[in-house]
Amino acid sequence: MEPTSNDIDHQIDREYALTTRHLSLAYDGTLIVEHLDLAIPAGQITTLVGPNGCGKSTLLKGLARLLKPIAGTVYLHSASIFKLSTKEVAQQLGILPQSPTAPEGLTVRELVAQGRYPHQSWLQQWSTEDDRLLEQALTITSLLELADRPLDTLSGGQRQRAWIAMTLAQNTPILLLDEPTTFLDLSHQLEILDLLYDLNQHENRTIVMVLHDLNQACRYADHLIAVKAGSVYAQGHPSQVMTEAMVRAVFGIDSRILQDPVTQTPMCVPIGRKARQSQLKRT
Repeated sequence: MEPTSNDIDHQIDREYALTTRHLSLAYDGTLIVEHLDLAIPAGQITTLVGPNGCGKSTLLKGLARLLKPIAGTVYLHSASIFKLSTKEVAQQLGILPQSPTAPEGLTVRELVAQGRYPHQSWLQQWSTEDDRLLEQALTITSLLELADRPLDTLSGGQRQRAWIAMTLAQNTPILLLDEPTTFLDLSHQLEILDLLYDLNQHENRTIVMVLHDLNQACRYADHLIAVKAGSVYAQGHPSQVMTEAMVRAVFGIDSRILQDPVTQTPMCVPIGRKARQSQLKRT
């Protein structure tokens, strides 16, 4: 069940890491998200799903203060995110946007090191702790051997892992990731998702990510949000949200929802024209 405005008011600094109140977001004058009340549970993995163009990436940018709202606000714990300094936000919240870009010639190590910049000042420059977190981020994303390679010489999947490493090096309690498995083969997709799961389980990181794979979303999410046309169509535990009715309403396709034989989470089997024809032949 979607939380009410009163629920959010009372829980804004306890249960939720990020909340929105009457949030409206637009691109070039076109309204994408309108009057949205949303709550992101602290210490959990929240996954946003929905068709292309429904507003998932826009919402993530709004939560990260990368997109200024035309109405409403976003709260980072109990404080309006727009009243915090850029450095304060960057120390609490890391974001991997969709299709990020970097200056030409930047090496993997130089890119990942940028994740440590919010933690430095005139009095505290690069430290041994920065070195440790940089090396840790390179190690857990399997990039140590590529650390001195220019970013623009890597494959799409390797570049994606480098951007994820930079976000991890930032070492923030909240991570927002827009399609973190883009360009990755299946084994690296699972590595990244397992890594995010471990960060949540062992370090209590709040993870918010956009995923296209509904079955991966159900496997890894504690809290699933289905987005349709800039609004929340349904949210809650994957077992409550991932229904045939939701898939039909949000994605415009028929499906069968089964139980994943490995994780016992919902598993979506889409039904296309070929599947229907095969079904008709059997009957």
